[in-house]
Formats: sequence, structure tokens, C-alpha cells
Amino acid sequence: MTFRISCGVRTPAVFLAGLLVGAAGMAVGAQSNRIAGNSGINHVGIAVDRLDEAITTYGNLFGFGEAAVLRDEKGQPTLAFIQVSRNTFIELSPANDTRPAGLNHFGLQVDDVKAVTAELQRRGVNIEAPRVGRTISFITSTTDPLGVRMELSEIRDDSMLGKAIAGWR
Repeated sequence: MTFRISCGVRTPAVFLAGLLVGAAGMAVGAQSNRIAGNSGINHVGIAVDRLDEAITTYGNLFGFGEAAVLRDEKGQPTLAFIQVSRNTFIELSPANDTRPAGLNHFGLQVDDVKAVTAELQRRGVNIEAPRVGRTISFITSTTDPLGVRMELSEIRDDSMLGKAIAGWR
């Protein structure tokens, strides 16, 4: 009888210990594979049919401010970043034949785009060469196996988004 009680108490304790060790190992393994210097999702890209109207709507209805609006020679917007919070933006761009209206991509903010690009290439990811984007952030992008585009941004202090982040109130 003592054996059964001892075994009955010990078995759940051993199971629980094994569960905790296994969970800890999984957590460490998952964290070690993270993109270095990843600060999280910085923006979502949305293609819209009427860019001027979308910019106004996000400002008037939701109270989000314009962080950066790029315009063509006629004064028409070609790209807009709407600031939702200090480090979070909605990127609005015009829909066209190759970019249908709707969610287009998401963007991660990283500390060093060149280093992240090199690491992802070592992992076998097909990723573009880093470049200076239209908002003067250092960017690159890739497409995941499901066809979702992911942009990686190194937002420098002198970039349009860096200035918007610094000026957040």
C-alpha cells in the first residue's frame, strides 16, 4: 500500500517536472530562432481605391495623424503613413492592376536591416537587397510561403517615420 501511494504521488510529480523541462526547452528553442533586433510590427500596408479619401477618413473618423504623405508633381498623394500610436503606422498606397485594394503587406521594425537580411539568407529565405525606401527608411522585403509580403524596416532618426516617432505626443 505504501508503494502505491508513493508511486501515485511520484508519477504526477515526474510528469509535471518533465512537462516543465520540455516547455522550457521549447521556449528557449523558439526564442533562439527569432529575428535579431526585431522590435515588432511597425505597420500594415493597405492598397486603397481613393487614397485622398482614405487619408481623410483615418484622420477624421479615427483621429490618427499623418506621419508622412508623399505626393506627385500634381500634388496627388502616392503613399501615406498614418500614425496610429508612437511606433505603429498604417501605410496607404493606391490600388492598381498589380496591387488590388485590400491588405497588401505587414512590416517589422528591426535594428539592422543588413544583418537581418544576411541572417535570413543564411536560413534560405529569398529576400530583396536592402535599399533606402521613399520615406528614407532602410527597407527590404520578402514573401512567405503563403504569399504574404513582409517588409523589414530600419527606421533611422532622419527618416520620415523616425521623425514622426520622435515627435509623438
